[in-house]
Amino acid sequence: MTDIAIIVIAADDDIMPQTKEAISHAQAAGVPIVFAINKIDRPTANPDKIKEGLAQMNLLVEDWGGKIQSHDISAKTGDGVKELLEKVLLEAELLELKANPDKLAVGTVVEAFLDKGKGYVSTILVQAGTLRIGDYVLAGTTSGKIKAMQDERGNIVKEVGPSRPISILGLDGAPQAGDKFNVLDDEREAKQIATRRSQLQREQSVRTQRHITLDEIGRRIALGGFKELNIILKGDVDGSVEALTDSFQKLSTDEIQVNIIHKAVGPITESDVLLASASDAVIIGFNVRPMGNARQVADKEEIDIRMYSIIYDAINDLKDAMEGMLSPEMKEEITGTAEIRETFKISKIGTVAGCMVTNGKIFRNSSIRLIRDGVVIYTGELSSLKRFKDDAKEVAKGYDCGLQVKNYNDIKELDIVEAFQEVAVKKKLKSK
Repeated sequence: MTDIAIIVIAADDDIMPQTKEAISHAQAAGVPIVFAINKIDRPTANPDKIKEGLAQMNLLVEDWGGKIQSHDISAKTGDGVKELLEKVLLEAELLELKANPDKLAVGTVVEAFLDKGKGYVSTILVQAGTLRIGDYVLAGTTSGKIKAMQDERGNIVKEVGPSRPISILGLDGAPQAGDKFNVLDDEREAKQIATRRSQLQREQSVRTQRHITLDEIGRRIALGGFKELNIILKGDVDGSVEALTDSFQKLSTDEIQVNIIHKAVGPITESDVLLASASDAVIIGFNVRPMGNARQVADKEEIDIRMYSIIYDAINDLKDAMEGMLSPEMKEEITGTAEIRETFKISKIGTVAGCMVTNGKIFRNSSIRLIRDGVVIYTGELSSLKRFKDDAKEVAKGYDCGLQVKNYNDIKELDIVEAFQEVAVKKKLKSK
């Protein structure tokens, strides 16, 4: 959509990573850049430091003998803004940026959201032609007759020429950011094309759905316990919905597949809850709330509705939930060691070892290994653990004890008894 990018940098700061990213985007798109070096009214402002930083990025401004336009401005006092706009116009003249206003309007959707009082509001950028109230607009899979138009300050506008962003009312849904829009002569034609597009989109989504194959079943059995997490995603604006969809899908691993089964702009409705109930899904709302009796139906159907206003909170919560779905790993933990100091053979009972605990604790219910000259000769469990004549649950370091190994009597002096337990450790998500 962009013909010229104005990149604003604070003169009292450094060139931040986000600014570098914005510059990279503009360069990748091949869009000419005009730098606006802002906050020159502040006593700590140093525009030359910013220009030096740009020079190190191979971006030479005109003051430094380069070709890139820049101007020092103050958004607070208005200094330099007029001159900056003149430089933008000069750049536009050099690029010969022209558009024909005398035709049906075409352009691009910038953003769309659902307003409680107004309905679906779409912010669009007219790129050619003139858009008027009453025109029949087709944008992606939505269409409608323009009822009202407002500029960035909320003023009512009747017609809009090229290169102007405008908010329009009248579309029957929220188009996706980046959809092209066209004005058609006939409302019926606009509706037909929109219906056909949504039909094609549905067919495409059905075709691209991963149906389970025999190979996939084999892979899941081999993995043991493959799980799926179905999500219904509702948001206030299309940009947030797309960003969350992308972030959630990236969380999919070999063990857990994240499926976004439905995503849309608007509040959480009863039909969303019923879809979640039918598909065992979790509903995630971003800056939206349940509408009508959706909350009551969700409580009745025991559907989990999570609401967020910060994207990172939603991602982190989903990550934690997925880690909870993973079966824990069993890890071995050595609790203690004991050295056999003496052995006693007792008829009908077997061999009893008199030991000194040299490390940690020996528990009665521990699994044990018998180690002789550094080699494990037996792994098993204890049949008894005693302090003097009394049974003991545990014996700590520095104390002596008597123990008997279950179903094993070949024990000798100076053998080491190593006690260990299996501990469940929470698994972490492995990214693909």
